Amino acid sequence: MTNNNIKKFTMIDEPFICDNCHRKVMELNYTARDHCPYCLYSKHVDINPGDRQNKCLGLLIPIGIEKFKNTYKIIYKCNKCHQLHKNIMANDDNMDVIIKLSVKENNPKF
Repeated sequence: MTNNNIKKFTMIDEPFICDNCHRKVMELNYTARDHCPYCLYSKHVDINPGDRQNKCLGLLIPIGIEKFKNTYKIIYKCNKCHQLHKNIMANDDNMDVIIKLSVKENNPKF
């Protein structure tokens, strides 16, 4: 019996230029890089992690943070198709932006 709900993961860890802040982002070197460590934005390029099959190509805007095991996930909303998406926080992510997202999430005035 196979489980069709299990996401397939393709390991792609490559440098890119962030579509939001335009900074060069280097490889993560321990797992696949899926967002910018400076501004935390991502791009809606995958259907399954790493497959680069999504035709949307919208900007994934970080809108919140949620606890996940011993780390956190960044919650995104696509500026084009409005789909919600989550990525695990990377070791080199900008903690100031992470903190701002966690405050924003818990304070409806922001």
